[in-house]
Amino acid sequence: MPEPPPETQAPAAASHRLGSLDLIRGIAVLGILAINIAGFAGPMISATSPSLPHPASPMDEAAFAFSFLFFEGKMRVLFSLLFGAGLVLFWERSEAAGRDGDVLQVRRLFWLMALGALHYLLLWWGDILFLYAVCGLAALLLRPLRDRTLLIIALGLYYVWHLWGLFDSAAAITAETAVRHGNATPAQVHLLSEWLQPMRDWAAQEMRESHLGFLGLLRAKLELRPFWQVQMVSGNFSETLPLMLIGMVLYRRGFFTGTLSRKRLVAVGVACTAGGLALTALFLGWAWPRHFPPVAMHAALVWGLAMPHLLCGCGYAALLVMAAPRLIPTALGQRLIAAGRMAFSNYILTSLVMTFVFHGWGLGLFGTVGPAGQMLFVLAGWTLMLGWSAPWLRHWRRGPLEWLWRSLVERKVLKNRH
Repeated sequence: MPEPPPETQAPAAASHRLGSLDLIRGIAVLGILAINIAGFAGPMISATSPSLPHPASPMDEAAFAFSFLFFEGKMRVLFSLLFGAGLVLFWERSEAAGRDGDVLQVRRLFWLMALGALHYLLLWWGDILFLYAVCGLAALLLRPLRDRTLLIIALGLYYVWHLWGLFDSAAAITAETAVRHGNATPAQVHLLSEWLQPMRDWAAQEMRESHLGFLGLLRAKLELRPFWQVQMVSGNFSETLPLMLIGMVLYRRGFFTGTLSRKRLVAVGVACTAGGLALTALFLGWAWPRHFPPVAMHAALVWGLAMPHLLCGCGYAALLVMAAPRLIPTALGQRLIAAGRMAFSNYILTSLVMTFVFHGWGLGLFGTVGPAGQMLFVLAGWTLMLGWSAPWLRHWRRGPLEWLWRSLVERKVLKNRH
């Protein structure tokens, strides 16, 4: 089977389209690290509230608040939108080359699922590749539907799921508030304890496992949590799939290709970003003085902030599309594009580096670095991704994992040297 023409040989319009998408993807993969760093540094519950498992310093609370306002949820939305857009782009390019886009896409997603499983077992519990592959297969089945139908399905599933979860959390939030005010009933105290104790137990388990060597941690995952990623899919499918569908529609409507008018992009970018940040800031203004109560924070992060997350993700995307023509020719723009073209490699690279830094088989800093200190590791990760991606692509067509993935899909070893 002939290989589709490489990106560097694409026509000018396609090159601009890919440049815009890769630029946004590069920013998204950097932003994802700003959120994932809390999970790397551990324990997991510290990503929900900086006051867990220990009270946080004012500086740690400020760092957590900054990340919460600008990155939390927004980068996840942006990355999912781009994945959905990428599904359509890959299909279009395959069909244009005279190949069956659906067959190649299914093969591509199954290999992504396998690579995601390896990522979980060998490096980090927070893998999203397996989840994205499963949701991508579902999105592929829905791709032939009209844009309007896709949006109705996406928005209906997205908001019904989030509203149901928020409603289900209401009793626990009320109990937490009553305990904080000192007027809780025994039933509310018991309910709050039932909610918090599993989180504390899991944090203790994480701390114990953080001292294990590489093989010990791998064995723990295989024996204790072999179906962890299936649980991740069941808990996140109703958020991730809708976002991918929205990304597909946005791409087909010309959102990422620069065909929308600048006036419309400005309106969407400013209105959505301002609205999303304002709603997030309103909740932050309530949560921060109360030191980020964990039950309310969990409900907000998983369920309640669905609207501001979606608004900001779309707003960020519009602003970046609008800025792309001026940003792409710059040195920074070229480095961001390179990081985006190697998003898969960069995503796994950050897992490798950060698990080495924080896990027992490496430097063993797990559970010792708060949100303020984590910012230094985020900056180091950004420097690494921006520093190596462009030099690599000067000599190679694709990043190392992009090449491996594509070779597996094509069922042959592809040439990767320029």
